Amino acid sequence: MPQSSQAVTRNMSYSQAFWLFLKRDLTIAFRHKDDMINPLLFFVIVVTLFPLGIGPEANTLSRIAPGIIWVAALLSTLLSLDRLFKSDYNDGSLEQMLISPLPVFILVLAKIVAHWLITGLPLIIIAPLLAVLLHLQESSYMALFVTLLIGTPVLSFIGAIGAALTVGIKKGGVLLSLIVLPLYIPVLIFATGAIDAASMNLPYGGQLAIIAAIFVLSLTLAPFAVSSALKVSTN
Repeated sequence: MPQSSQAVTRNMSYSQAFWLFLKRDLTIAFRHKDDMINPLLFFVIVVTLFPLGIGPEANTLSRIAPGIIWVAALLSTLLSLDRLFKSDYNDGSLEQMLISPLPVFILVLAKIVAHWLITGLPLIIIAPLLAVLLHLQESSYMALFVTLLIGTPVLSFIGAIGAALTVGIKKGGVLLSLIVLPLYIPVLIFATGAIDAASMNLPYGGQLAIIAAIFVLSLTLAPFAVSSALKVSTN
């Protein structure tokens, strides 16, 4: 990194650096719209294939709708993780970020938030529309929205750890899946459990509390874990 750039970076506050890198990643994503469209399109295709394969029986679809939506959201997030750090690694900008005067966890946090805004937020917006296709009960819509709102950031934070560990490996998508998928299981279990409880008009605050605790834990620890993984993977 040039000395002038280092001086400018050194004088930045943490919040300024966060917003700068967040804006950078969002700008790059909007220039490469396939990074935004592909996970969303995959999500829609997976959800719409189930009624075709299982049949249009409303009771059956309503019973398995929470699992379908959440598994599709999980796989859509996983589809986009391999590119989280790969492009910056290939063009050398990731190395410049790691040696910048700013704490690496700030830059990592900005990239993870940008990833969620690009992949997770569109899923939250379109999920209620697809839930109609699956005949999800009306009492479950709020639970679906809240679990996706809290749970999809967890998918991005946990997935970023796997992406950082495999960033230097060519065609590391399979290894990334093996690392990340087992860590996604608790979120999947409690999210679908909350939606199922809502469909039966039962309280689901306990499941939401556990997902929220996982979110806080991942928000607190994942940026530091990703920073360490990137330093190991790029050496």
